[in-house]
Amino acid sequence: MIRGLRPLLRGSTYAGVLFAYCGALASLPLLPFALLPALSWRSASESVQIVLVLLVWAVLVGVVGLARPVRRALVVSARRLLRVQLPNPVAGRRTSGSPGLDRWRTPLWLVLHVAVGWTGALASGVLFIMGLSLPGNWLGAEARASLFGTSVRVSGGWSWVVAAVCLLLAVAICVLVTKTLRWAAPRLLGPSAAERLALAAEREQLLAERNRIAHELHDSIGHTLTAATIQAAVAGEALSADPATARAAMRSIEESTRAALEDLDYVLGVLREEQSGTAPTRTLADLPELLDRLRHAGAVVEPELSGDLAQVQGTLSRAAYRILQEGLTNALRHGAGGPIVARVAAGPDGLDLTVVNRTGARTGPGPGAFPTSGHGLPGLAERVRLLHGEFQAGPDGTQHWRLAVRLPARVSA
Repeated sequence: MIRGLRPLLRGSTYAGVLFAYCGALASLPLLPFALLPALSWRSASESVQIVLVLLVWAVLVGVVGLARPVRRALVVSARRLLRVQLPNPVAGRRTSGSPGLDRWRTPLWLVLHVAVGWTGALASGVLFIMGLSLPGNWLGAEARASLFGTSVRVSGGWSWVVAAVCLLLAVAICVLVTKTLRWAAPRLLGPSAAERLALAAEREQLLAERNRIAHELHDSIGHTLTAATIQAAVAGEALSADPATARAAMRSIEESTRAALEDLDYVLGVLREEQSGTAPTRTLADLPELLDRLRHAGAVVEPELSGDLAQVQGTLSRAAYRILQEGLTNALRHGAGGPIVARVAAGPDGLDLTVVNRTGARTGPGPGAFPTSGHGLPGLAERVRLLHGEFQAGPDGTQHWRLAVRLPARVSA
């Protein structure tokens, strides 16, 4: 039996009872104002006056709940004392549409809080006092319990039984008070339908921003580490036989890592919610530099450019650079060491990007096999889908791998 009572006597029950009783006591300053209508209507019967006082008292308590700071304070206190998962109210935003019942959820909670608090306090208090006083007459006098005009004489061993029952009922009422408030808190203090939509929109925006940052990190840092690793291998092999080639590879490592550090500094500023600098913008104008870094890494790149690339601006140009960067990095990482063909064709309807490389075991200097997270191609496909483009990736014959992307010209800047 004691083991069964342990869940009922946890700290959360004590905190919930304290929360209920504090809410009841907090309503006492409003009681004198609720007594004024009853005092002015002395001709009414006593029962009518009691009902009038309770109604006016409930109205005054509900009016207090209309203030937004009160709702925020109630959410915080319920979260800490009732141990209920409640998000903070959405501040500074009006919910769309008619508020309906949502406007009165906090007043209803306050009225319920006060009613449950007073009912629980009075009932458990009376039972607790009875449980302590019934067996307390050690001089042999008779113990008598009176309630609502009914008197019951309790004597002998029955006084202990009745006292134990009273104490158990007092504990049960405390548990019931806590359970009632814990059940009502999410329904009355939790977010409304409009607030849930606002929170979902904020979370979706946050996830989209994190996804974009993850793409930036993968494209920039992943490319830099791949190129720097291969360039370091090239420099190590050419250090004695061809110092000029080794120095060129080291300079390429320095340039590529400096660019990656700029990207990383911006991303860390965003994640820390600091005032970071302007986001580094890599566009098709930076494509020659990207191809040079790949050549320093030992890759043979054959660019095929057509159309007026200078007219490709804004989001389209930035997305095209990142797509080519990822495609060329994958070709450098997984290719067989043959020539890599990079085609960029700008037309009036859109932009066509193609990267073709040989497949198979890697030849020449380099680490051989690179570990991969498997996020490159899915990330590219998602980026292209968001831009309403077309994406294809797969074997091209028996010895080549082909990445083909078409981006529409209607992509906004």
